[in-house]
Amino acid sequence: MLRQLNLERVLFLDIETVPQYKTYKEVPERFQKLWDKKAGFLAKNEETPEEIYDRAGIYAEFGKIVCISVGFIHNGEIRLKSFYSHNEKELLQEFIDLLNGFFARQDQLLCAHNGKEFDFPYIARRLLINGLPLPSLLNIAGKKPWEILHLDTMELWKFGDFKNFTSLNLLTAVFDIPTPKDDIDGSMVGDVYYKENDLERIKEYCQKDVVALIQLLRRYRGEELIEEKFIVEAE
Repeated sequence: MLRQLNLERVLFLDIETVPQYKTYKEVPERFQKLWDKKAGFLAKNEETPEEIYDRAGIYAEFGKIVCISVGFIHNGEIRLKSFYSHNEKELLQEFIDLLNGFFARQDQLLCAHNGKEFDFPYIARRLLINGLPLPSLLNIAGKKPWEILHLDTMELWKFGDFKNFTSLNLLTAVFDIPTPKDDIDGSMVGDVYYKENDLERIKEYCQKDVVALIQLLRRYRGEELIEEKFIVEAE
């Protein structure tokens, strides 16, 4: 099935998220109490809700999206585009404009690593929270499984093994996909955002994950990697 898939009809994406507030002390009282309750299920070794507030960005109810990077293959090139801003509603609107415009074809697919459990539902939830309409590709309510046009490279790697989690970073190593050595990883995004105010750095990191995602799916298909000189930023 993967070998028959036209990769030019796949939009690859990755998101970067952070807690909604810089520190636990800045969280409004009502949400502090709700986070305290959530943290009760997450804490280990008597950690306090404040001590683990940096994990809040993982949850759409307590976090926000600061960057969505997308990539697609066209004429043998990987073309990249990113939506990043301190204004989450603004970047989400730009993203859904893309989905409802250029990528509104009936046969278009979305692809992410662990996308079905994280990226896709997170984006959908934040769209609703921001009062924005769900684009067709994310509006899966009432759809049959075969009508949901989502690809997940982690799910493809599981081969039915539902207890297994394999990171994109590990799979790029397994399949010998070169990745640039960076001074940032996912656990550092919150600090880069709140302490360094460096959205550009977050965007660069997010785009590299999109490239790795595309190259991984090509490896799944037994194909050669796309050379770096054919990786460009779209207009």
